[in-house]
Amino acid sequence: MNVADSQRVGSSLEHLGYTFTDKAEEADVIVLNTCVVRQSAEDKALGRLSSLLPLKRQNPNLVINLMGCLVGVRGAEKLREKLPYVDVFSPPSDPGPLISHLTQGEIQSLEDAETTRRFLMMDEELKLPIAEQGRTVSAHVPIVYGCSHACTFCIIPYKRGVERSRPVGDIVGEVRSLAKQGVKEITLLGQIVDRYGKDISDGPNLAALLRLIHDVEGIERIRFLTSHPNYFDDILIQAIAELPRVMPHIELPIQAGDDQVLENMKRGYTQQDYRNLVTKIRERIPDCSIATDIIVGFPGETEEQFMETYRVLSDLRLDVAHLARYSLREGTVATRRMDDNISDEEKMRRFRMLEELQEQVVGEINRKYLGETVEVLFEEKVKNRWKGRTPTNKLVFVETEEDLRGKLLPVTVTWTGPWSMQANLQKQTELITV
Repeated sequence: MNVADSQRVGSSLEHLGYTFTDKAEEADVIVLNTCVVRQSAEDKALGRLSSLLPLKRQNPNLVINLMGCLVGVRGAEKLREKLPYVDVFSPPSDPGPLISHLTQGEIQSLEDAETTRRFLMMDEELKLPIAEQGRTVSAHVPIVYGCSHACTFCIIPYKRGVERSRPVGDIVGEVRSLAKQGVKEITLLGQIVDRYGKDISDGPNLAALLRLIHDVEGIERIRFLTSHPNYFDDILIQAIAELPRVMPHIELPIQAGDDQVLENMKRGYTQQDYRNLVTKIRERIPDCSIATDIIVGFPGETEEQFMETYRVLSDLRLDVAHLARYSLREGTVATRRMDDNISDEEKMRRFRMLEELQEQVVGEINRKYLGETVEVLFEEKVKNRWKGRTPTNKLVFVETEEDLRGKLLPVTVTWTGPWSMQANLQKQTELITV
């Protein structure tokens, strides 16, 4: 979501005549787009912000914009008092406050910006920032802003506001525009992406949206995240099974394996519900990969309850497990009403246990790819190796002097590990007509 937000800010600034620089010392405007899903992310953001203070002192005309979940949607009065050197505070997904600040007193620039906005609205078109045009292979497209589910550990509903689905026309128009700019893969985003359209009377659902985007010329792959077990229904499973451009990879967080912990988290399902859903997905989409999220050390989680999570992960053998240790988040129900009674050492021990288990499981899953031919969409070159992903979102590296950016090619897997695979390009056979 933040990647998509940053692209919008970059595009908006370029409409005002600004150009990108990767050196903070050269910048006239610095935007710090923040994530606060975990305390460590918030601490990192505030640390980075503090490091910009010397630049502001050297150049008082430097505009510093703090954006994203750290600001939230409920005003920034406390932050303004705490961070007087920050010029602009922007809520998530909204470059408006920064644009307004930069155009104050510049009537011509304001008129140009308004004209540009009108053209973009009429054309239903959003352009990538110039630095990314023709180079971005995979792009993120938000389809649901905010969240109304309110899990007890989550700050997102308080930071991004209530759930709001974007109009179908806006989404499809944006996807078409990105396809014209060379984007090959689209990832649809939402805090609970399966709830797309549920806030609109007689609105479309995610399955219907996938079918519309599937027909957009130039888009080779479609992904979406993040799902919720309560809303991942048969209609959506059927769409994934039927649409070849929708990739068979599903992000489906369980968060915990014990029913009491799940109830305390206000997740709305049981361990058996989750197991049943995974079984159903695998029956309908046999080659599907499934990723999950897990929080260890939630308030009150006993050793026995943690071991339920361990058993679920061991039994289901999921392709990815995003692990996190519980941390207090100011404003959440868990922080207000529950005692964080698990020590940091114990949280780390549980974290390591799951990490080691998952490394073993994924290593065994990936070994099945050894010697197999898979199709990879290549994104960029990293340290002399081209990086790409399989339909199931497995990371693959290939060494070659060829330019593979944006190409969808078959490769033969030569090495596998728990976190990535290596492969060789298949030799192309020339056909000779006699």
